Formats: sequence, structure tokens, C-alpha cells
Amino acid sequence: MSELHIDDFYKDASKILLQLYKNFPKKITILVEDIAGPDAPDEFGLACERHQACFGAMIWLAEAGYLSYADTIRQEALDQAILSHKAFTLLTAAPTFDANNPNSNIQHLRQALKAGSSRQLEKYMKALLAQAHTFS
Repeated sequence: MSELHIDDFYKDASKILLQLYKNFPKKITILVEDIAGPDAPDEFGLACERHQACFGAMIWLAEAGYLSYADTIRQEALDQAILSHKAFTLLTAAPTFDANNPNSNIQHLRQALKAGSSRQLEKYMKALLAQAHTFS
């Protein structure tokens, strides 16, 4: 059984990759609020933990080579974000975990998010991230 913050990471990472794919090859501003929902800042004006975690997922995806961006807008967005070659190639490839299914990874990702099952999304994202090593 995975932990809630890991489930949130898989969901956020999926939504981020889908949003960037949908706009590829155009560079876009990707807002944390579009991925994680509305923010509820604390009494000091700091973003809630959920928003901080989503922003962290964006930065991790960049550091892991799945996307690039020109700048951050506070902890609210990435400006001029775009999929990397590695991520684009991975998302358009056939999945290695299901050789009998002709769908691309992006189609599987959409289906997993649409199904709304954290377990299904976790299973798929683990497989996708493992497959990514072959695209490095």
C-alpha cells in the first residue's frame, strides 16, 4: 500500500505530462492550481502542503529530464515549460509492460487518470518511469 504523498505525486506527474503533451511543441505556463486545485494559503501566506508537493513534482520532473522550463513564477507555476525529447519519445512509444496492447503510453496515461484508481495510476506510473530508463 503506497502512501498518500506518493499517490499525489503519481497523479500530479501524470497531469503535468498530459498537459505538456497536449500543448506540445508549444511552450506553456503550467500552473500548480491547474494540477492540484485551488490553494489554501496559511496565515503567513505560504502555499498549502498539497500545492508545495505539486510544485515539487514539477521541479522533480524537470530535474529528472522529463521537461524543461525558463523560469518559476514563485511556487505557483513553471513558465515556458515543454516536454523534453526523452518524455515526448516515451509518451508516444508503446508500453513495454503490455506488449499486446497497441496503445501508446500517452493513451494508457489518459485511461489511468480517467479511471480514477490510485492503484491503477501507481502501477502505470511505476511502469512508465521504469520504461523511461530505456530512453535516457
